[in-house]
Amino acid sequence: MHFLQLLFRASSAALLLVLCLQLGTNKAQENTGRKVMKMEVQMPRRANASEEITVKMNVKTELRECMVITCYLRSNITIEGPFNYRFTACLCENAPKNFYWDFHINETAKIVAVAQVIAHLGICPNNEAVVPLGPKHIYTTGTITVG
Repeated sequence: MHFLQLLFRASSAALLLVLCLQLGTNKAQENTGRKVMKMEVQMPRRANASEEITVKMNVKTELRECMVITCYLRSNITIEGPFNYRFTACLCENAPKNFYWDFHINETAKIVAVAQVIAHLGICPNNEAVVPLGPKHIYTTGTITVG
């Protein structure tokens, strides 16, 4: 009974504070911690001149929705052929994608592997894909030394 008497004497600001503490935080406003994309790239660190090498990129998402991605490689030197291929695919939570580039390299090169979310029709089933509001690309760099 003594608690109720104190409660009725409390100011409205104090009552509001108690109410807020009781309600806690709204789960809808919390960051889910899901990553738009994760990428792993495997490429050799060393190669012989004119050797054919393979770069493998694995891309996955933690989002529940599917999205259209495009993946490609860039270099500080000119590399011809399949190195310049650009892959486009539908990326979904339980279906990671693997992409491969087989190409010849003649000199040491810095390689950038990029995965980017794009808005493109006709890739995901029924055109059901999202474009996240945050960052839309992820990349990693590596050097292949020719010796």
